Amino acid sequence: MKLLRFGNKGAEKPAVLHDDGTIRDVSSLVADFTPETLSPALTRILGSTEIGSLPEVPPSVRIGAPISRTGHFIAIGLNYADHAAESGLPVPSEPVVFSKAPSSLSGPNDEVMLPKGSVKSDWEVELAVVIGERCDYVEEKDALAHVFGYAVCNDVSEREYQAERGGQWIKGKSAPTFGPLGPWLVTADEIPDPQSLDMFLDINGERRQTGNTQTMIFSVAEIVSYLSRFMVLEPGDVITTGTPPGVGLGMKPPVYLKAGDEMRLGIAGLGEQHQRVIAR
Repeated sequence: MKLLRFGNKGAEKPAVLHDDGTIRDVSSLVADFTPETLSPALTRILGSTEIGSLPEVPPSVRIGAPISRTGHFIAIGLNYADHAAESGLPVPSEPVVFSKAPSSLSGPNDEVMLPKGSVKSDWEVELAVVIGERCDYVEEKDALAHVFGYAVCNDVSEREYQAERGGQWIKGKSAPTFGPLGPWLVTADEIPDPQSLDMFLDINGERRQTGNTQTMIFSVAEIVSYLSRFMVLEPGDVITTGTPPGVGLGMKPPVYLKAGDEMRLGIAGLGEQHQRVIAR
């Protein structure tokens, strides 16, 4: 199933993308897609319902992030060897882990707002994993069973804040709108192999990133298992798993986002995002 949320910011309702391409309101079945409602029980309820009989949502409606909020918004850095190379950094021997502020979560087509004074904001198409069952010291062989689903994420990054202002990467990753997620949260049964997904990102109609999740250094299963050794992962937690090469930082000379730029990005089976960049 492809789960999504629609409506004005702060007043979104849950929906499912029907097989015929229409969006169907499922708020009569579940109040919202939240950390409390993401569970195998939710998929059973939705799976046993004739989705086509539910109210149709106008196609012009705004699409929000597919979950209302997240407790943890965790990110994995340098998870593609060629991206590490373009960043001038060594290939990591263990996953590089940092956080994005949960308040950076935004809709897949919402405007991306540059922080005041930003001069090095950048793009990163990534596969996001949404946890569905509590993970505490989970073995790699069991890790994918704890995944509720997958989504497209744009890990928007302010490189100056990230690398030149001291401290942790979270400063460059957490501005409002720096975490577009969606358009859909695709349940794990529809993505039997998360390590074979094509991905792309365009800036102003020009292809910047092309990749496939098969070239990840650490797989989704490895990442989930690894993180569960250091923290408890809970339903609704989002893990964004790294980006292939082609970011602005890696261009010669580097190229960064400016107001008026248009981003389009997507992952096979998970849909596409489109964002216009604005100044704060």
